[in-house]
Amino acid sequence: MTKTTGTWRKLEIEGKPADVYEPAEPADSGRVILFLEGDQEPSLKSSAPFSAACERHGLRVVSPHGRQSWWTNVVCPTFDESISPLCYVREQVMPFIRRQWNSAPGEIGLMGIGLGGQGVLQLAYRFPRDFPVVAAIAPAVDFHNWHGRGLSLDGMFANREAARQQTVVLHLHPLNWPRHQLLLSDPADEDWHEGAERLAMKLSASGVPFEADLMTSHGGRCQEYFDAVSGLAVDFVADRLEQIACRD
Repeated sequence: MTKTTGTWRKLEIEGKPADVYEPAEPADSGRVILFLEGDQEPSLKSSAPFSAACERHGLRVVSPHGRQSWWTNVVCPTFDESISPLCYVREQVMPFIRRQWNSAPGEIGLMGIGLGGQGVLQLAYRFPRDFPVVAAIAPAVDFHNWHGRGLSLDGMFANREAARQQTVVLHLHPLNWPRHQLLLSDPADEDWHEGAERLAMKLSASGVPFEADLMTSHGGRCQEYFDAVSGLAVDFVADRLEQIACRD
């Protein structure tokens, strides 16, 4: 017997495109994964394991398009001339999720990959009470190193140091952090793995609990790696959201 699967659809949230996954059998709760994508990162909709994991838990997914916005609290002109990517998520995407599914605080888990991986960490570290559950895949922790390469970063920050001041490592508060966080990074990822390791060391040194797999390799930051680890990330988010619900 073939298991029924959910559907992906495109829509706009306040004039900006987003992808939404609706499971065939959604959970009774308003639990949702807010997924931040990267630029030229593995595709959500092309990943059967990701969709299958969301279906297994009955989790909806909302994934606003960010492209090279870098998901920071700084305005990126290629994304929007007046509102920063993180403000857009907080002020536009979050109310959309609450309206659509009556999602309560603690029912929205964060996931992201690449630029979006560091973006969900930005959200969780800045607003840990709102986002207590976060899973970051191949997070672009040291994005400041890409300043000066002709990318959108150059229009957002005057120099590399200004960009570094916005990185997630500098927004980790030693006494106020997301209670459930998972870091996943492929050691063959030449762009972002070193930053993920550095963040893990900072978390350990600060006594902040987290889970991580920085050893599993499937050739770097590619579709094969995302397919291999996305189910683990979804399971983590679903389990931790359930823990929060039971505790409350």
